[in-house]
Amino acid sequence: MSIRKAIADDAGELTGLLNEIIAAGGTTAIEVALSPAEFREWFIDGPSVFACHVAETDNGLAGFQEISRYGDLPDGWADIGTFSRKHPKIPGVGTALFAATLAAARSLDMEFINATIRADNTGGLAYYAKMGFETYGITKDAPLLDGTPVDRINKRFQVNGR
Repeated sequence: MSIRKAIADDAGELTGLLNEIIAAGGTTAIEVALSPAEFREWFIDGPSVFACHVAETDNGLAGFQEISRYGDLPDGWADIGTFSRKHPKIPGVGTALFAATLAAARSLDMEFINATIRADNTGGLAYYAKMGFETYGITKDAPLLDGTPVDRINKRFQVNGR
C-alpha cells in the first residue's frame, strides 16, 4: 500500500467508495450519495480543502483522508474525514493515511484537527482514539435526514503537541 495526494482523476473511484459507505449507513454523517463533481469539490480541490490523501493498492484505491475547513472552526483548526473501502477491508489504511495528513497539517501550521463522529460509529470513535484524538464536546441529538436523533462526538488532535 502506498499513500499519495489525491488528484482530480481519483474522483470517480473515490466517489464509488464513499457512496458504498453512505449506502451501508451508520457511520458517516453524509447521508446522500455524491456525484464525482461534488466529491471533487468536497474532498479534493474545493476552496475549503487543505489536503486529501489516498491509500493505493495493486487493486485500486483503498481509502482516503482529507482535512478541510467547514462551518465555524477557530483559526488554526481543520476538520478531518477518513473513509476506507468496506469490501475488501484492508487493515492499516487509516493509520497510514493519518501519517500523511498529520504531515500536511504541520506544514500548514494547523493547531488542531477536529473530528466530528456519529456516536453510533463505534469503529470511527475507536480509530480516532487510537490516533490520539481526545473528546472535547458532544452535540446532542443531531437529527439524521429521517429525523432520528444521533449524538455527534467532537474529538481533537493537537498537531504539534503544544
